[in-house]
Parts: sequence; C-alpha cells; structure tokens
Amino acid sequence: MKSIGDNCGVFGIVKETACVQDIYRGLDFLQHRGQQFCGIATYDGKRIYLITHYGQVGNTFNPHELDTFKGNIGIGHVSLKERQPMMWQGAVGEIAVAFSGNIINNEALLKEMKDRGEAFYHGLDIEIISKLIMQEKNVVSGISMLAESIKGSYSLVVLTQDGIYASRDVYGFRPLILGEGSGTFIVSSESRAFQSLGLNRIRDVGPGEIVFITHKGFETKKQLKSPRRAHCAFEWAYTASMDSKIDGLYVQEARNNLGKSLAERDIEEGGLHADLVSPVPMSGIGHALGYHMVSGLPYQEVFLYNRYADRSYTQLTQEDRDRMAKKKLSVLEYAVKDKKIVLCDDSIVRGTQIKNKVRDLKNAGANEVHVRIACPPLMYPCDLGISTRTYGELLAREYIPEGNITTLDELKDLEIWVSEKIGADSVRYNSLEAFVEALKIPKEDLCIKCWDGNLPIAL
Repeated sequence: MKSIGDNCGVFGIVKETACVQDIYRGLDFLQHRGQQFCGIATYDGKRIYLITHYGQVGNTFNPHELDTFKGNIGIGHVSLKERQPMMWQGAVGEIAVAFSGNIINNEALLKEMKDRGEAFYHGLDIEIISKLIMQEKNVVSGISMLAESIKGSYSLVVLTQDGIYASRDVYGFRPLILGEGSGTFIVSSESRAFQSLGLNRIRDVGPGEIVFITHKGFETKKQLKSPRRAHCAFEWAYTASMDSKIDGLYVQEARNNLGKSLAERDIEEGGLHADLVSPVPMSGIGHALGYHMVSGLPYQEVFLYNRYADRSYTQLTQEDRDRMAKKKLSVLEYAVKDKKIVLCDDSIVRGTQIKNKVRDLKNAGANEVHVRIACPPLMYPCDLGISTRTYGELLAREYIPEGNITTLDELKDLEIWVSEKIGADSVRYNSLEAFVEALKIPKEDLCIKCWDGNLPIAL
C-alpha cells in the first residue's frame, strides 16, 4: 500500500485576453490541495508554453517568468506528489494534461503498456493517463477510454489547440466545477478559485461527463454511463476550503452540521460543562462554530495559526506531518489558562498531532481538554485520494485490529481508549450514521470507504 495518494488541484481557463495571471491567481486559491509542486501551461495559437516548479505558486513563479506565457487559454496544477501539467505530441496533436486523483491499477497498466512497447519517464499516473488519451484518434475518445481502463479516481483537464477538455471519472470521486463571467470560462477543482477572479459558479461537471470549453462556452461532448455517484466525503470534512461549494453542498454548511451533531450528542448524554469551544485551525473552524451554535459555549481561538505554514495532514511522510504540525500552531496562553476547553478537529489518523495539541494546552494551564472529532474513526486506508494511509498508521485499528464499529457502545469504548492514548479528558467522534446525516447527501452517493471499508468500484 502506498503511503499516500495524490492530492492536488486542477484549473483551466478560456478568455478573450491573456490568461496567465488568472491561472496564477486561481492556483493560489487551490494551494491548500497540494504544496509540493505547481505548474502552468498556455496555448497562443501556435505552441504550448509549459513550466513546472517545486514549491508553491506564489513563491516560485516570478513576474518575468509569467510574462513568458502567451495565449488566452491555459491550464494549471498544484500537487503533493508530482509535476504537472505534462506536455505531449501525438496523433491528437500537441496537448498538455493535468489531473487530480489516484490510479489503483497503475502497476498493471504500466506493465501492459510497456509490453506493447510504450516508454515512460517515471511511470507516473499522469503519464499513464496521457498515453491512454493519445492512443485514440481524438481527445474525447481518449478520455472515454480512461473509464474502461482505469480503476481509481480522476478529475482532469486537457489543453489542446482548439480548447480545453474537462472530465471526471464515472463515479465523481474528485470535485470539478465550472464557472464563467465577462467572456471568461473556467473549470476548477474548487469554486473558491472563481471568487478570486470575480466570476460565477455555474455547476459541477457530472460524473463521467466530458466538457469542451472554448470562447463560446461549455459544451458537453459526451456523457459516459455512471454506475453510481461516489463523492469523497472527506472533501467536506477536511480537504476542501471552507468557502467552496462542491456537488451542491457548501463546505461551511457541512462542517457546521458536523459540529452541531457532536454538540447534540453531548447534550443528549447529559451535557458537557466547559468554558469555551475552540478549533484546531484551519479545518476545525467550521466544526467548532457548529458546536458553538448548538451548545451555546463561547467560541474562542486557543491556537494562533502560522499563515506561512502548509497543511500538516497533506505532507508526504509522518516526519513531515509532525514537523509541519509543530510549525503551524502556537498556544494562546491567555485564552486557555484555568479553562475547560472543547477542542474540535476534523479527524484522527494516528493520534500523534492531537496528543501534542492536548499536551500543549494543558502545559499552558488548561484545566480540561475535551476532544470532539467531526469524522468517524478512520478504519481503512483510502485507495482513491488524500486520506490514504496504511492500516498500521490508523489509531482506531490499534484498538480494533479487525472488523468495524457497529454499535454506539463499541464507539464509546473506543473513545475511552483514545482519550487515554492522547491524554484528553474525553473524546467523542461522530458516528458514521451521524456523519452522513450531517452532510445531507444520500449515503449511496458518497464514498465512505475510509470508515466502512466498502470500495465503491470493482477491482
């Protein structure tokens, strides 16, 4: 099992004037989806200009370099894993491709393609996707073939001389949204990128839909058969930015609902006597606000967030995650001294980071720390995106080596054990049922494999 899958964001734009600054700004608003690599590709009617960097968009692309990008159509990418976009030449012409997702059967596809004589630079997922597309007579046929060949998740953009093709896998695991305004047409992994450009969110790209974007607007070129929807539920709990809207649901609304659910459970179980509720920034903010709305406890920040730090959960190694967690937060001692605190966070993986946060609060003088977690206990590695971990890294699996949590009593027993492991005065998770209910999306339209072990696709 790979230690982590690809977490990244894609962006594409067609407009009447030069587009590189818009791509730059759009990617900056997707930076939370991947901080290791970034790249831009544009087309000027004659050739594709492409540059990728190691590092973040704002730190690596300088004004002089941006001036070298010509053209009014282009795509961009931010990634945790690999450099994208990648540029190719073939029967479909000169293209640049970028995608977000994870291919489960990449090793089998690599072997099959190598046996046919295909050559690869590194055997990356983006190479597999690109070569599969280029094997067909046109881009639409190539994207259609992905659904037949690939087991996994993908949202992708393909830059061509005629326009941009955008598509999601037939299950809609990864988000992809369309926006427009003032003669400009955009596709992005999250709607927040539209806000930065003063444009309007139009709709989500449907699972299996292939959209062609030109100066005339959006055109659905093909709708592939979709067995079912399986949107990644972790997007609303953690991955996406709180100012985005994905598949009809505001991320802020979802996180508020998850926090409310935690507070309602505490009230049902007799109430929790505390002085304040606070988040673990940044993803815990929406959950803590929801808890505050129902409980009536004062909302108070107890950590100062270092705005120059990256997301600790999206680092490649556990060492990197621990290092970033220490860098990004410092305790506000005035707010915590002699206080009983409800601390809200999105999830617990191995428990190291939340244990350190509880310890830091108590060292700063907090009397009690009660941890409230929006997600159910993570029981399974994810094969399709950012929450990929091995079984050995999942704290809940240390307590329950096999099987699932099926009753509230089993959940309560786990919570007591976790609270002892991390040094908290209490721990509460949302149950899987409460989690799904809070999202207000039918369970059959979600991928919740991290919690129930059921992969929505056949391998």
